Amino acid sequence: MNDLQTLRAVLTPGDVPQDVVDRSRHRLRNRMLAGPRRRVRPLALGAGLVAAAAAAAVVVATLPGTPAPPPPQAVAPVVTGTEVLLAAATVAEKTPAGTGKYWHIKTTSDKEAYEYWYSADGHLWFRGAKSGGRVESLGVFPLRLAATEVTFDQLRTLPTEPAALRDWLVNAIAHSGARTSAGPFTAADRERELLLSMVSLVSTLPAPPAVRATAFRSIAAYPGVKDLGPVPGGHGFQLPGDYRLVIDPATGRINRTSMYVSADGAIYQVADPQGAQVSAAWTDSLPK
Repeated sequence: MNDLQTLRAVLTPGDVPQDVVDRSRHRLRNRMLAGPRRRVRPLALGAGLVAAAAAAAVVVATLPGTPAPPPPQAVAPVVTGTEVLLAAATVAEKTPAGTGKYWHIKTTSDKEAYEYWYSADGHLWFRGAKSGGRVESLGVFPLRLAATEVTFDQLRTLPTEPAALRDWLVNAIAHSGARTSAGPFTAADRERELLLSMVSLVSTLPAPPAVRATAFRSIAAYPGVKDLGPVPGGHGFQLPGDYRLVIDPATGRINRTSMYVSADGAIYQVADPQGAQVSAAWTDSLPK
């Protein structure tokens, strides 16, 4: 008798022993519970969970009002003083040379302004505290690099290669006859005059664009020039002798300086830590 026959007998009325009924029920229950089992593959289950998680992340990311992840922060490049000077040289080289009847220089320091106008034939006009704010003619005066005189024609023909420009300036200083109160120039005096002559070429003199660019490159290569980093008005530099410059690399101009050369060749040093404001450009008229 198989299980079905046993079950049928159980369900059929009649006198069936109770122990037979119990055994048949027990076997049937065991067969039903011991049916085929499904095996779950762990890798397939894991992949499914990862896919479901990824899909959920996409849904969340696209929900209205969900903030977008912040963009990566740009790192500002570090700009060295040498790079600033070379950039100023490039700008100066590409800036067209101005024209006009008079070369105008203005320096402002300690709330006082000094202005000079040079004509191409060497005449000089001045306005400042000593003139009572009036424009006065001072007669014929040469342009000044530092202790060295220079003409408009000489400026237009200066070398446009750093080594050659340095040689020209060294020779001009050696033959200038300039002296200090203690006597003839020493080697240190000549080196100072060389550096200040380069500064004059990029700040107060009507040097052609190529010459100004060469002077900037010479200053960039000059030993002992210290980078002071960004300061009001541009980028700051400390030169040997504790002179300071502020250069705007975007315009290739000196915005401030702690020294400048006056029309009589005197070197003025400015006590203000910010230096003096300086500007120089061509103009076609004198102020009344």
